[in-house]
Amino acid sequence: MAHQGTAATTTMAGLAPGRKLEELSFDNLTLRSVPVDTSMEPRQRQVEGACFSLVNPTPVANPTLVVASTDALALLDIDPAEVSRPDFAAYFAGNTPLPGARPAAHCYCGHQFGYFSGQLGDGATMYLGEVVNARGERWELQFKGAGKTPYSRTADGRKVLRSSLREFLCSEAMYHL
Repeated sequence: MAHQGTAATTTMAGLAPGRKLEELSFDNLTLRSVPVDTSMEPRQRQVEGACFSLVNPTPVANPTLVVASTDALALLDIDPAEVSRPDFAAYFAGNTPLPGARPAAHCYCGHQFGYFSGQLGDGATMYLGEVVNARGERWELQFKGAGKTPYSRTADGRKVLRSSLREFLCSEAMYHL
């Protein structure tokens, strides 16, 4: 990915300067490797022969940053000062696409409510893509509560702040364990 502007001077783990959001190195290997439904239609529907469905996040009014993980930023080589940007929340609320991201919802099958359900999938989560950091590690980014997908059933694809914060705290705890 071409770098735009000047790189930040913060060094994380002594490896590389922190990146701006526009400098994330997306390499969406998963979407290049599996069948993808390209219709972009977010309404509930049967998806045949695809592992992912391309879909855009539904923007939210006045997104606000509640919390950010400095450890997660470091894994992605993102300069921690980026959270102070006025548009940071817009990027991570789905209002502004991250350059190189390719939002998609994962389709899968399995049991739900005690029965084999056939098609299931990410009804409120979207794969954004895979970021490769300076150490060559591949990290998948996802939105939670990003809006409708073909797998949202009759829901709106949103999540409440309470459960999102609980998942954030559990993720932080698991990372530090």
